[in-house]
Amino acid sequence: MTVLRQMNSSEKLKNFLQGVLTEKELKEIPRRLEIIKMIKKGVPHQTIAERLDVGVATVTRGSRELHLGRFKYV
Repeated sequence: MTVLRQMNSSEKLKNFLQGVLTEKELKEIPRRLEIIKMIKKGVPHQTIAERLDVGVATVTRGSRELHLGRFKYV
């Protein structure tokens, strides 16, 4: 986490993430954030899974992480 705190520009953060994540992982970030937003809106897990073409387990994991107090700023 110390490394991420040192990223004081979006370009530095982008370069860092491109170095540590695969292209597929990078493309998953917006979808994962959308899952969290939809959960917060009360959309049923099955509906989220169908709309975003993800497994229900992925949605459930997002829900669990949300209930653990993560994603406060999403």
